[in-house]
Amino acid sequence: MYFYIFPICVVAVALIVIGCVKIYIKLTTKWARSPTCLLGKTVIVTGSNIGIGFYTALDFAKRGARVILACRDYKKGEAAREEIIKKTDNPNVFLKIVDMSSFESVRAFAQEINKTEDRLDVLVNNAGMAIVDDEKTKDGLLMAMQVNYFSLFLLTNLLLDLLKKSQPSRIINTSSILAQVGTSFSVDKLHKYNGNLDVYAHSKLAIILFTKELAKRLEGSGVTVYSLHPGAVKTDIFRNAKGLIGSFMTSLFKRWMNLFFKTPEEGAQTTIYCAVEKNIEKFSGHYFVECRRVNDYKRATVPGLGEQLWRDSEEVVNLTN
Repeated sequence: MYFYIFPICVVAVALIVIGCVKIYIKLTTKWARSPTCLLGKTVIVTGSNIGIGFYTALDFAKRGARVILACRDYKKGEAAREEIIKKTDNPNVFLKIVDMSSFESVRAFAQEINKTEDRLDVLVNNAGMAIVDDEKTKDGLLMAMQVNYFSLFLLTNLLLDLLKKSQPSRIINTSSILAQVGTSFSVDKLHKYNGNLDVYAHSKLAIILFTKELAKRLEGSGVTVYSLHPGAVKTDIFRNAKGLIGSFMTSLFKRWMNLFFKTPEEGAQTTIYCAVEKNIEKFSGHYFVECRRVNDYKRATVPGLGEQLWRDSEEVVNLTN
């Protein structure tokens, strides 16, 4: 009899634990409740055909904004655009193509935006990727580092004049809790491959450092900037995984995602909060989790590190040209 009862008890306990975790996640997930209307405003969301980016763009469209979906894949981007229009009855949703693994593409995208748009009120730098091993871009950089950070740096700087012209305006940069893993962060490590976790963590810490440094440089301009951790979210961030290890990680994480992670809509809430919440301008440069400001990770507070990162980034992206 014992041999039948024991496994049943184990399964029951496991189900109770899973249920408690799911309830905890639901209860602790915060929602952006601000009724802010975005009618007459223009917003850009990178990586907006799926996941967090899609639900961020959907929310902005519901608020009446002119929404520009900045996506790499035309077919997927167009499908997202049509779905958002259908769900919101807002026809002012547009698709623009940009490949964040190419500085040439980022420059072309920014040039088109600056030429065709009269204003830009919110820029959401959401596009990102995780496992790609030590793959390099045609610009000679680590793929994940360029997509996650360097192209974000370039795009933001190329659109700053339009953002300043439209002030008060906001920039929202998606980081990750894994940024705190980058305790040994240094600027030179942005160009070295020491494993997928190392590259991802350092790219996300670089985003926090960039946000803090940019906030200093934008003081008095009417443009504010925020970084955030969206939470553990069910997305296809591992879609670029390769090989047996990549396939295993993808399969494993999908199982864990289904059990414990937030939905993309839940994951979009802190991004939306930073974009529309009133009276948070005094927190420009700060880091947000679950729709509230939290303390920076220790490595993000090292004096002079943000300035050093900025100088290196300017050289890498050839910002002056």
